[in-house]
Amino acid sequence: MATHTFSLPKTAARLERMPPYGFELINRRIAQLSAAGADIIRLDMGSPDMPPPQPVIEMLQRSAENPNYHNYGSYRGLPAFRKAVADYYARRFGVQVDPDTEVLPLIGSKEGIVNLALAFLDRGDAAIVPDLNYPAYTMGALMAGGDVILMHLDPERNYAPDLQALRQHPDLRRAKLLWVNYPNNPTGATCDLDLYAELIAFCREHDLLLCSDNPYAEVVYDGYRAPSALQVEGALTCTVEFMSLSKLYNMAGWRLGACLARREVIEALLTIKSNVDSGHFRPIYEAGALALNATPQSWIDQRNAIYQARRDAILAACPSIGLSAFKTSGSLYVWARVADGDDTAYVQAALEQAQVSLTAGSMYGPAGKGYVRISVGVEDSRLQEAIARLQRWYANWN
Repeated sequence: MATHTFSLPKTAARLERMPPYGFELINRRIAQLSAAGADIIRLDMGSPDMPPPQPVIEMLQRSAENPNYHNYGSYRGLPAFRKAVADYYARRFGVQVDPDTEVLPLIGSKEGIVNLALAFLDRGDAAIVPDLNYPAYTMGALMAGGDVILMHLDPERNYAPDLQALRQHPDLRRAKLLWVNYPNNPTGATCDLDLYAELIAFCREHDLLLCSDNPYAEVVYDGYRAPSALQVEGALTCTVEFMSLSKLYNMAGWRLGACLARREVIEALLTIKSNVDSGHFRPIYEAGALALNATPQSWIDQRNAIYQARRDAILAACPSIGLSAFKTSGSLYVWARVADGDDTAYVQAALEQAQVSLTAGSMYGPAGKGYVRISVGVEDSRLQEAIARLQRWYANWN
């Protein structure tokens, strides 16, 4: 009898459309260097380095000690957390949403972004994505079998979308979703309510769902106060907004966020989510609700003052390390142009030679080529050490 040699089944065709996630590749190389004894300072990922408010941590501890809180929960999440999200939007933005039908908790906003694409896009459909964007907007569309239409962000207008050019796009009629993100990742650009009004009018005209990714609304400087797209009158008819506690309260590892949208959108997203995940751990919901309900503005202001000082230190150092920076009033990042225009070579050399990890702008789309993104989410003394390393390295590079 012939011996059969096992052959691994071929992976799905969708993987051929998706490159490996950029930060996974960065993590892999950093792990190799660290194993060889290198001390890498990470200025690449936008991960807060400070803890959440202490009462939030204590709530998690108390709740986890309840023996009745370790079972499955509702696919719609804890009602108290949904209400806390709705109350936060009412208090912060003056936006009224129904916590029972217009709020859906997420395991971090990233999964909601991808699952929304699965809920709305079929093969032949398209998502409109900024030419500088968080990769999940593009990857969600590709996972769903859809296509991506790039929308230019104009650096001469504070990285506002070029809607006039978009109107002329031959595939506009195939689009269902239009993604925006302010304060912006990776550029840190901000916007006002007038821009959201313009975007919502455009989406109504073309039967598009405006998808506003708003995780940096409370990471702001220089007196800037970020709006929500849902503040525009009637926005809920065509707008979905994603919020996250990752940057809001330094809870990135907790993976907790929410989607706010009209009932039909929430139900569509829930259909996908309830077939993929089983919701969150109740103590995380309870701690998240406390964070939203009880964290004083003074805590946010003090945290942002630390970030702003770090931003200013990076801005001051940029000329000495071959970068020309875009001054931002929001987000966790400094966006800067590389003097010789080769972001990939710059980032690779900084990692290998200065042992400082930065993010190449090209990871965020074609318009990012020639730029780097620098995170302020690193402790002050480590940031100063990173700057000193980069200055010594750049003085001798090339």
